[in-house]
Amino acid sequence: MPLAQLIAPQQLAERLGAPKLVILDCRFALEDVDYGQRSYAEGHIAGAHFADLERDLSGPVVKGVTGRHPLPDPQQLIQRLRSWGIDNDSDVVLYDDGPGAFAARAWWLLAWLGKRDGVAILDGGLKAWHAAGLPLSLDACDKREGSFSGQPDASLVLDAAELANGLGTPDLTLLDARALPRFRGEVEPIDPVAGHIPGAHCAAFTDNLGPDGRFLSPQQLKQRFAALLGTRQPQALVAYCGSGVTACHNLFALALAGYPLARLYAGSWSEWITDPQRPVAKGD
Repeated sequence: MPLAQLIAPQQLAERLGAPKLVILDCRFALEDVDYGQRSYAEGHIAGAHFADLERDLSGPVVKGVTGRHPLPDPQQLIQRLRSWGIDNDSDVVLYDDGPGAFAARAWWLLAWLGKRDGVAILDGGLKAWHAAGLPLSLDACDKREGSFSGQPDASLVLDAAELANGLGTPDLTLLDARALPRFRGEVEPIDPVAGHIPGAHCAAFTDNLGPDGRFLSPQQLKQRFAALLGTRQPQALVAYCGSGVTACHNLFALALAGYPLARLYAGSWSEWITDPQRPVAKGD
């Protein structure tokens, strides 16, 4: 079974209540951190558990050291996954409002811990669910303790020092998932320093989606990333973004296109700029 899987709204609707199915609602908004929990309480896909980006899918922020969304402690994350009823053989479906960035963060965390089978993102998210005329629920989800076990795969991540040592090497492809104006340093609405890591290519995660908000076909995604890779090997690709969230969308899209799971610089731009000695570039 492929590592990156999508599920359509109608497919999910037909599977609701299946014994091994676990659904995670990953809605979040950077500008309103309670938005996801509030939206979940106002209606969610039946049976879904709420997974909060900052409380569940990230670790504590250490000012001046970490980025805005550090990776969670693996054991704490495993306990959280169990609390949602996840077993190693569960079929997990992840969704957010639509673009898929927060759902992709959850997908990547599961892959990092070794769950690389039976995990899908709802294509188009809740926007597509609504467009299909499917209902939401106000009911509380069933509480069942799962038995998930996993180990973090250190080969999927690299830290700032490793990345800094690799800058300028001819085989490195460094993809920045932020929008072009932020990449160029023309605007910076979130972090205190504008620009990008030298040598990076802008690969805005939103370009993985079509006008309908759903993922492009694997063939279209393959064409997109082949142009960014050029003659370099995909095994040397590194993804980053502002805080290690939307980069996971690019990693998911790369996997949809048939590429191997590449590495994540999890600290991303918001961690990179905590050290003024690290180089910063602007423009294209």
